[in-house]
Amino acid sequence: MARSEVKLENEAAQSTNALGPLIGVAREDFVGAVALLLRETASDPSRFIRHSTAMAQDMVKIMTGKSDLAPDPKDKRFMDPAWQYNPFFRAGAQYYLAVQKGMKGWLEELELDELERNRANFIANIILDSLAPTNSLIGNPTAQKQIINSGGLSLIKGLQNAYNDMVHNKGMVSQVDKRPFKIGENIATSKGNVVYRDEIMEVLQYAPTTEEVYEIPQLTIPPQINKMYINDLSPDKSVIKWQVDNGIQTFVISWRNPTKEQGRWGMADYISACEKALEVVSSITGSKKVNVSAGCSGGQTASVLASKLAATNNPILGTLTLMVCVLHPKPTDIEAGSLVSENGMQLARQRAMKQGVIKADDLARGFAWLRPNDLIWNYVINNYLLGQDPPAFDVLFWNADATNLSASLMADFLTLFETLAFTKQGEVEMAGHKVDLSKVTADLFILGGVTDHITPWKATYRSTQLFGSKDVTYVLSQSGHMQAILNPPGNPKAKYFVQKKKGKLPATADEWLKGVEEVKGSWWPLWMEWVQKRSGDKKPAPAALGNDTYRPLEAAPGLYVVEEV
Repeated sequence: MARSEVKLENEAAQSTNALGPLIGVAREDFVGAVALLLRETASDPSRFIRHSTAMAQDMVKIMTGKSDLAPDPKDKRFMDPAWQYNPFFRAGAQYYLAVQKGMKGWLEELELDELERNRANFIANIILDSLAPTNSLIGNPTAQKQIINSGGLSLIKGLQNAYNDMVHNKGMVSQVDKRPFKIGENIATSKGNVVYRDEIMEVLQYAPTTEEVYEIPQLTIPPQINKMYINDLSPDKSVIKWQVDNGIQTFVISWRNPTKEQGRWGMADYISACEKALEVVSSITGSKKVNVSAGCSGGQTASVLASKLAATNNPILGTLTLMVCVLHPKPTDIEAGSLVSENGMQLARQRAMKQGVIKADDLARGFAWLRPNDLIWNYVINNYLLGQDPPAFDVLFWNADATNLSASLMADFLTLFETLAFTKQGEVEMAGHKVDLSKVTADLFILGGVTDHITPWKATYRSTQLFGSKDVTYVLSQSGHMQAILNPPGNPKAKYFVQKKKGKLPATADEWLKGVEEVKGSWWPLWMEWVQKRSGDKKPAPAALGNDTYRPLEAAPGLYVVEEV
């Protein structure tokens, strides 16, 4: 695989459509952030003049060939030797770097608080990313060489790619070549069956691969804005396969992709569905306890579920695993989050209710423009300027297979965010009860990712302080968002961090970091050992899936993951 394809895969895989405060960003808040920069410019003209003069001096040095500005060696946009040896391209890069340097220096001098500074940096980065000379054919030497080397075919292919995106991808540049993948054939191939289906979900049971299984089963609750087969991408990256190969009775919810008419589905409906899923799993396995695992927005749903079960004295919850999930967000966690305002969230609610659902492609477009260098310009260069196909990568295929988000559920997620419901004890009403995680006493396993830009690891760590659990394990994987989860054994670069001494976790992530040890390899074996210790005794594996009440239906991964909306 070419280096450029690997680069595209790694960057996009860390920027999957995890639900977070970003969906609350409104056009008005974006404009307000620009107004902030204009206000600061007008407040001290002498400062602006000083930085403009410094930038002008850099421009003179560039024109006279005396500038020593050079790209960061790690900036892959400027890896072509032409940026160093060709006077035209070298000057083009230096002009861009001079603007970048001037903007950075100016922003550093602005008298802003942390939230305002994040807003300013966010806007500035979007502007600067769009101005990069590499984004145009005339300013990209690699693309020009490709035209010559291909006899002009790369230009024709690039135009074809652009046309196909305009016609078939609603104007968004494609991030993945979907052609090599087919669900059920080379994606989501673990053996199993749907054992329950209703309007909102399917429950899938996966076939055991060991002679004995642990008594207590595990149910996975996936995010509502992506499909469940992220847990079963391929045999070498399948959380499901890892579970069944280690004797865990494995069940997964598959959410239905809501249409406009189903935009009424809110958190109460999804929690009710989860309660039904727990009932199904308990009935099939005969276990009074069910362990639960969830990630991203599924983790928020699982946390509401855990609170509801505690409030109703339902003892069915065994352990709870939360992966790359933020329950206590702060506006400064990510720069894009700094643009979220009360006004923006109210407008988002109104727009969502009017439409019934937030469409999958609208969600994808919104996320892409919040990280344009990684999710737009890289692909513009690869697909249009170089005339190459986007990478054929399973994580990106899954990411592109997004689903709609019901308006009611989005409103509930925004309520959880703006009220900080998970940090309160019995103050916020949600899904028919007052949310109170302090009443949840299940053993907890919480995962974060070192380079996660969607759910920053220090934000995920705050969840360790919210529950009433006495046994809490926090693990920090070395990867980004989805790659932190999809980190199976066998990767020589894999590592994770865990607290050296057993016992209560420190109050803050910074304190925790002082007492950790680095462990080589995947965190999956550690997690599996943790789950197995909390899964009861072993018993003979069931000879068939389902039971008399819940008979097996379609083969995994079921109908809802392939249903066209």
